[in-house]
Amino acid sequence: MRAAAPWRRGLYFVTPDRTDTAALLLLAEQALAGGASLLQYRNKSVDGTTRHAQASALQALGLRAQVPLIINDDVRLAAAVGAAGVHLGQDDGDIAAARAMLGPDAIIGASCYASMDAARRAASGGASYVAFGSVFPSGTKPGAARAPLELFRQAGDLGVPRVAIGGINIDNAGLIIAAAADLIAVLSAVADAPDPRAMAARLSALFDPKGPIA
Repeated sequence: MRAAAPWRRGLYFVTPDRTDTAALLLLAEQALAGGASLLQYRNKSVDGTTRHAQASALQALGLRAQVPLIINDDVRLAAAVGAAGVHLGQDDGDIAAARAMLGPDAIIGASCYASMDAARRAASGGASYVAFGSVFPSGTKPGAARAPLELFRQAGDLGVPRVAIGGINIDNAGLIIAAAADLIAVLSAVADAPDPRAMAARLSALFDPKGPIA
């Protein structure tokens, strides 16, 4: 494991686009209280100043909960707020360059979509985890390619955790965990739930035991 902070198999909560920072923090607090193992800040709807303020507040929240904060797409923002790492999409920059900026212990995640070749390249290039998705139809990215469940078993020899993303909810998450995913990344399943903390707890409880990733 390349991360200095402990992180575990389990729920990986991705924040929704929220302009209201107080509401965003409350939602993140509920997800963390429900047992989220990783927290990702993703907000495409606010300006740079607000993004910095929100990321800084989430970093403080993550530190108190001892849960690493990952910044979506933006290596410079991750460095500026002292986040544990960054998640990179296909067009978001080079893994080695991100690690050079964030340090050897940073968590560098890589979107691999539905491609085992992309996952192999990411793992050999220094990624801390590989993410496959969309596993199920996703309202966040409705046009995303579908990632078959067998990818998670095939990626078992890469030596890095496997993250599932896309359309995951309490009804289908067990299928992905059974297919060998180490973390399930969710946004709306928790953010849109009547009780986000309770839903995070239900999703987290699907991982038994919720052991460390090493």
